[in-house]
Amino acid sequence: MSFFKKLKDRLFRSSDKIGEGLDALVGEGDPAAAEVAPSPPEFVAEKQQTPEPKAAPASTPRTAPVVPDMPDAGQRPGLLGRMLGRSDAPRRVLDDAMLESLEELLIQADMGVETAVRVTANIAEGRFGKRISTPELREALAAEVARIMTPVARPMPLYPTKPQVVLVVGVNGSGKTTTIGKLASQFKAAGKSVVIAAGDTFRAAAVEQLQIWGARAGVPVLTAPEGSDPASLAFDALTKARVDGADLLMIDTAGRLQNRQDLMEELAKIVRVIRKVDPTAPHNTLLVLDATTGQNALLQVEIFRKIADVSGLVMTKLDGTAKGGVLVALADKFGLPIHAIGVGEQIDDLAPFDPEDFARALVGSGD
Repeated sequence: MSFFKKLKDRLFRSSDKIGEGLDALVGEGDPAAAEVAPSPPEFVAEKQQTPEPKAAPASTPRTAPVVPDMPDAGQRPGLLGRMLGRSDAPRRVLDDAMLESLEELLIQADMGVETAVRVTANIAEGRFGKRISTPELREALAAEVARIMTPVARPMPLYPTKPQVVLVVGVNGSGKTTTIGKLASQFKAAGKSVVIAAGDTFRAAAVEQLQIWGARAGVPVLTAPEGSDPASLAFDALTKARVDGADLLMIDTAGRLQNRQDLMEELAKIVRVIRKVDPTAPHNTLLVLDATTGQNALLQVEIFRKIADVSGLVMTKLDGTAKGGVLVALADKFGLPIHAIGVGEQIDDLAPFDPEDFARALVGSGD
């Protein structure tokens, strides 16, 4: 299964919410739509359950029995309409009321107020006052989402420095530990030698989880007694990684935001100590975010950017939320690189972020 197919299938909560919302937006409050495409009641019900498929200007008309077999002359589509395959699609004038409803829909999908307003304004440009169908609105929305996401879709950079130190931060429960394991496994499969430091020394479960992933990937996991100094472990891990000639050292960290001052001091100490070994470290600081937290993800970015020099983001648990729009809000507000997204627990459920695939999956477009 392609990652796009998996992404689309698992983003069903977000895409269903947005797709059904777009159907309702176009279908409501426009009597002319009913004149263009009278539909039997059973087809209307079916349409409400299944999002409208992607329709480009040159696509084939739908085979569903939307238009009666013997339409009146006033209902028969013209030649251009038949060629475009959109003559039977309900349309609505894109006016202020429709734009306001679209904004509300995007806000409910956790795109945030500022981003939702900006997206709807861009969609209205050149279309305001014109009749628009659901497929056209869906494609316009997907294009606008992709436009916002494209500048931030960048893989984690790899450097010739050995070892390249990757500091991984994020709140407890964000999927940070699992993400480290998946990344380490993928780097190992790509021929890189990797060492993991289990720096969240206050959570035995996090250490055990990293050890499981390390064994699965064939990657050594360095640990320290529970409650010991994470900075000391990071120093020992970097020293060992240097001796062993490892390509990458991934350091897990604690994520106790209830006491930000302690966390800030702890991370600052880790950085200070590893720079005694390598003044350029860490070379990457990845912030792992949980998509199910919605708008709280924006607050976490703000906090961790103050605590650590965040260089890129990884978004997990996109398969468990109807709030996939938060990723658009993050890109729009912060512009930080999005290196990867996760939609499940398997090793191949973490993949490089593709803005086109994400945009199409989010709005429920076809393959």
